[in-house]
Amino acid sequence: MAHRLTQVSRMNEPLRPSSLGEILDRTAQLYRSRFLVFLGISVLPTGVIIALVCVAGLVAAWWRAAGAHSVSSDAGYVLVGLFFVALALLALPILLVVTGLAAAAMSHAVACIHLGGTTTIRDAYKSVWRLGWRYIWLYLLRRLIVWAAPAAVGIALAILAAGVTVLAQKGGMGASADAIFGSAALLVVIPLAGYGIWMLLRLSLAFPACVVEQMGAWCSIKRSFSLSQGSKGRILLLYVLVGALGWILSIAVMLPLTILLYLIPGMNSPQNTQAAGVAMLLIVYGSAFAVQALVEPIYGIALVLFYYDQRIRKEGYDIELLMQQAGMAPEARPAPEAAPWLPAIPRTSPAVAVEPSRTVVMPLSTQPASEATGETQ
Repeated sequence: MAHRLTQVSRMNEPLRPSSLGEILDRTAQLYRSRFLVFLGISVLPTGVIIALVCVAGLVAAWWRAAGAHSVSSDAGYVLVGLFFVALALLALPILLVVTGLAAAAMSHAVACIHLGGTTTIRDAYKSVWRLGWRYIWLYLLRRLIVWAAPAAVGIALAILAAGVTVLAQKGGMGASADAIFGSAALLVVIPLAGYGIWMLLRLSLAFPACVVEQMGAWCSIKRSFSLSQGSKGRILLLYVLVGALGWILSIAVMLPLTILLYLIPGMNSPQNTQAAGVAMLLIVYGSAFAVQALVEPIYGIALVLFYYDQRIRKEGYDIELLMQQAGMAPEARPAPEAAPWLPAIPRTSPAVAVEPSRTVVMPLSTQPASEATGETQ
């Protein structure tokens, strides 16, 4: 009963523009209240990554233990190389699908809970499954725009600079060529990194817009460009703070496990060097994946809250929502196909029926027309 009253009271709270501190406070509140839901949504991509890494590690261990003795050296290396290439080609689309669906499910869950509704892990993924291709395409576009495009440009420029350096060295400009190459690389990396960060901020609200307003991928990107104007500094500070939190959590998890590993008797002996190395890799990658699963919901929750905050600041969404609650305005967003997942908006007062206005023409004078004509004559 208390849980239900909390939901109703949240729906009755007026929405208003929020500062960065208020958004972070609301993020922590939502994360605590539905910790298992948000963690369960973010665990899926992390679990897939762990599974793929485990498969690769098991194959590598098998090859080192038995494969090298049963297969000739050259043929064995070729087979193992082909296996890892096939695993990479299989892993990329799988990661693309699960990560895009997880991002959409996270935006759905946050939007629903923020407006007073409830959801589960299964309901969140089920709600975005029907239009999953849209969210996967949006995730791919974001990756291409933010990371792939500057990476491709950087690689092309690096190859060009390397060719120029080789030609300069052949011409007798050894030390000068190396200095020129280093300066050119620095001048290329800084603008490309700035472009990637800038585009990341501009596209940070694309998933909330796509899920809440049921837009296509390109329309969501344009929508994010529009909504993020005037708030890129706050979003950048959010990324910095959450990134620092993830770094601190990684150290807090990895350092004690590393100390415990080397406190095991005999672990520092030469006979256990290989086992210690494998255990250390498991600690490093395991702690990184665990921290990623814990921190990823913070980004998802905060960006959805930024999305609503920008709509309130730019479009008066709080007034629109109050009018919908009072039955004074039709719902313009989301589209009818997205309506079932939204929480029901209670009406605070019955709608007032307004009769069509009637036009009444008042005469200029109360005298009869004949008298008025006579006086004129």
